[in-house]
Amino acid sequence: MRVTVVWASAPRTVQEVALDLPDGATVAQALAVTGWDLGPLDARPGGLATSVWGRRVTPDTPLREGDRLELTRPLRVDPKVARRERFQRQGARAAGLFARTPKR
Repeated sequence: MRVTVVWASAPRTVQEVALDLPDGATVAQALAVTGWDLGPLDARPGGLATSVWGRRVTPDTPLREGDRLELTRPLRVDPKVARRERFQRQGARAAGLFARTPKR
């Protein structure tokens, strides 16, 4: 079976590899075949998460033909906090939902 493994090792850096695996191969087996030096998934701060097409999976999850296995790093900033800070910086002068409209 053919699966794709994708890993964003750093911001704006994506590694992708297509693998031919035997039927019934697991997530852990696919990661071992990539040859990437990931170490134990839980050893990194925050740990790497594994998902198939965006849905979290465990290392013992069997893969299917055409799956896209994704390795994701933990978020560094809460998206809600980042949006709030971005809005405070740009203020109401920018176009968008909260832009001021001229009085008539």
